[in-house]
Amino acid sequence: MTHDSAHLRTTADAYDAMAVRYADFVRNGLDPLPLDRAFLAAFAECVRAAGGGPVAELGCGPGQMTALLRDLGLDAFGIDISPAMIGIARDAYPDLRFEVGSMDALDLPDGALGGILSWYSVIHTPPGEIPAYLAEFGRVLAPGGHLLLGFFESEGAPVTAFDHKVTTAYRWPIDELAALAGAAGFAEVGRMLREPLEGERFRRGHLLMRRAA
Repeated sequence: MTHDSAHLRTTADAYDAMAVRYADFVRNGLDPLPLDRAFLAAFAECVRAAGGGPVAELGCGPGQMTALLRDLGLDAFGIDISPAMIGIARDAYPDLRFEVGSMDALDLPDGALGGILSWYSVIHTPPGEIPAYLAEFGRVLAPGGHLLLGFFESEGAPVTAFDHKVTTAYRWPIDELAALAGAAGFAEVGRMLREPLEGERFRRGHLLMRRAA
């Protein structure tokens, strides 16, 4: 059951309309980001060390991050609410599995996953709904499974809405997001804050967490 179908429809429609341009924009987006790549590699290593299992990229967009997870040795697949994005991902990576779906109501059994990557994919979620999303992530992760969240960090401010190029998004205090994840049954493994590069507006936050056994 989804929690705000109007918000989800707006987000899906916005990404459908921007899909081709967005895919071009993010295609090589990690190339100048060694810290981000290192944290993603650490996530992959933690998943493998905990026994592996399928890894879902939730909000996978055009699929380049799902492919990176595959290249890091994970059994990865992608889910996104935008049918246009899923079409691009399937064309670009025909050897990988991509499905249309919503992060707040995943068509997956309890404990099915060894890992979840949510890379700037909860940024459009209304703040009051984040706990329900984290609860759903916890439901589909196996005990000991890992979650990596990437997001825009609020740099000392409270949760703050901003005008994202696609649709409204939110910046989060890293401590507050970590606390919400803790309340959903996750233990923090580590965090990384990265200052904005030239051309970026905001500090980037990354939280690596493990579902309680």
